[in-house]
Amino acid sequence: MQIHTPPSGDKGAERYSRQTQLANFGEAAQQKLRQARVLVVGAGGLGVPVLQYLTGMGVGTLGLIDSDAISLTNLHRQILYTEAEVGQSKVVVAAEKLKALNSEISFEIYEEALTPQNALIIIQQFDVVVDATDNFAVRYLLNDACVLLNKPCVYGAVQQYEGHVSVFNYQGGPTYRCLYPIPPSAGEIPDCNTAGVLGVAPGIVGCQQALQVVKVLTGVGKTLSGHLQIFDFLTDDQYKIKLKAKPESRQITSLQSSYASPVCNTVALLTAEELYDWYEAKQPFQVIDVREANAFAEEHLQHAVSYPYSTFKAEDIAIVDNAPVVMFCEKGARSNKAAQLLQKLYPSTAIYSLVGGMDNWQYEFDEEYIVQG
Repeated sequence: MQIHTPPSGDKGAERYSRQTQLANFGEAAQQKLRQARVLVVGAGGLGVPVLQYLTGMGVGTLGLIDSDAISLTNLHRQILYTEAEVGQSKVVVAAEKLKALNSEISFEIYEEALTPQNALIIIQQFDVVVDATDNFAVRYLLNDACVLLNKPCVYGAVQQYEGHVSVFNYQGGPTYRCLYPIPPSAGEIPDCNTAGVLGVAPGIVGCQQALQVVKVLTGVGKTLSGHLQIFDFLTDDQYKIKLKAKPESRQITSLQSSYASPVCNTVALLTAEELYDWYEAKQPFQVIDVREANAFAEEHLQHAVSYPYSTFKAEDIAIVDNAPVVMFCEKGARSNKAAQLLQKLYPSTAIYSLVGGMDNWQYEFDEEYIVQG
């Protein structure tokens, strides 16, 4: 949905004057930014600095897509958010704050995960895509969608004390699959939830991504297409490696039906139809609602207990008679993460995340097995 439409007026000349007076930039480059549409996938550690700088520099329309909510563990690196906003939607909070930074920008927010079902529909509306995710499945989905639609993708990644930046699928250059043809297998890299990240690191990488976006949009300067920029945050070393375009990486005719990550998506998924059958059969299972307390108070699935994601601790949950556990949130993203934490504590218990969350349940079954108030 669109949260803001730019007003008429001429604040731009003064607002961007320090930028337009640059040699080789000028009003011509500023106008290109003003007319551009950029999609930022992920409103977390990388996405926050990208969004802040692109907003400040005057990119006309910014799309934000992320199904996640703000958690306390985000705040050491996602400095757009505050303690008071824990539990709220990242994209909604981000768009409101960015609007206050620059009222001339239009924001289009997608409070959902990027999936094979919506990726092409959303991405085709934008000129440049920014990969600001921390999820291998989404990275491969983004790559394939950008190849199919011929959209440049500005890539960034941070792991512990190292950062990567590149521009993929730009003017015939390499794609993400030229660098990593297939997803890593489990155990090849540290687990997504335990590897850790230095707070300032995604800020540095995100700023570099914003710079690459501006170069792609304006043609000013040379992009990192064909190269991978690597940052070592312990030694302050930076170096580039040359990437070779591989024709076979472009042999993509359609999106895969699923991009499940073998590294991060280690939790079993349960569909709404399967859970409905469980209710109908009256078989024993536990239901855990990780939405915030106010949402639970309004309505929740039958037999559900509330453990809000913003304060979630796996050790607080008692498994009853080793019964299967179904966890759900609004759309399925937070319940997936919470289920991963619980699965580590109870490796022998069947723990599921409800696909599509409460939204999909109500779409499929309306108010069946829902308790009001």
